[in-house]
Amino acid sequence: QVQLVESGGGLVQAGGSLRLSCAASGRLFSGMGMGWFRQAPGKERECVAAISGSGGNYWYADSLKGRFTISRDNARNTVYLQMSSLEPEDTAVYYCAGTRVGSGTGRAGLYDYWGQGTQVTVSS
Repeated sequence: QVQLVESGGGLVQAGGSLRLSCAASGRLFSGMGMGWFRQAPGKERECVAAISGSGGNYWYADSLKGRFTISRDNARNTVYLQMSSLEPEDTAVYYCAGTRVGSGTGRAGLYDYWGQGTQVTVSS
């Protein structure tokens, strides 16, 4: 069993930056693909970024235009999402998720473990 706990959300002005962290329990972390998803009110959950277990392969949503960076530290069982040039449209609950697909994937249905989410609010 893997438990995921996100942190780092909050309120930020447009143009600002935030870094989200997701701490994982258990010994499976380094073999798991990890992803960051977000869900805004009235919208479907979408994947914003994913990373392979080794950290060598990445996937990003095209809509982000290079503003977000996913990374991981397997020694610390932690995955990060660095968000910059934030826009009000980035306001959402952000979720960390883990999948046994070691290469990582943007498909939510392939994720086995989910965190509780952290709120990110970007003011204009």
